[in-house]
Amino acid sequence: MERMTSNHSSELLLQSFPDGFRAVVAGSTGAIGSAIMQVLLAHPRCKECVGLARSTDPAIDLGDETGIEQAASHVSTGGDVHLVIDATGFLHDGAVMPEKSLKQITSSSMQHSFQVNAIGPALLLKHFHPLFPRHHKCCFATLSARVGSIGDNALGGWYGYRASKAALNMIIKTASIELARTHPDAVCLALHPGTVKTALSEPFSSGRDLFSAEVSAGMLLNVIDKADSSNTGSFLAYDRREICW
Repeated sequence: MERMTSNHSSELLLQSFPDGFRAVVAGSTGAIGSAIMQVLLAHPRCKECVGLARSTDPAIDLGDETGIEQAASHVSTGGDVHLVIDATGFLHDGAVMPEKSLKQITSSSMQHSFQVNAIGPALLLKHFHPLFPRHHKCCFATLSARVGSIGDNALGGWYGYRASKAALNMIIKTASIELARTHPDAVCLALHPGTVKTALSEPFSSGRDLFSAEVSAGMLLNVIDKADSSNTGSFLAYDRREICW
């Protein structure tokens, strides 16, 4: 397992992107998204990093396609975008927890999981990929989860989260095929960030080694930086190891 120290993000070269590249982080107010934003905003090669969330201006809501389209239009006025990171996701809230059995499945909770974890990221791809340059490396990376792996599922449960993340992985794989036809240097990645110390993971992290959001951000950006078109459509962990579908 590759471990990175908390200051490793400062060592990221990000030389696979052109000097002065532009980035967008969706979910920029969450723990991982905020940490990624901090790294990119401080990096000398990154000209601009735009954070998007429900509380930003422009704002995005993954259930509102019009808002996503308007945000993409706003960002497009600054020129090409080389990196889009989707750091959104839904596992639980005050009313909904991951299902432990079939009898706990509800239509509303499943629909919400798919809206946030699969449909929303697909809409981000739809409206932001036209901002990618055709002849430089560009990347759409989304936070998936190892529990979205069908082949790695040995415990069961968590129906909505598992299924919606598996759907997200398929969206990434399918988009990678389409984008390769027009953007030969494009990279689409589904990334597992590890178990990160956040409000999302807190109820399920007992006995696990936890990464801080800052360490996770550095590892994820390292994976993105080292990926090229030969890796597009991949499902990768924070240590660059491939995860089975």
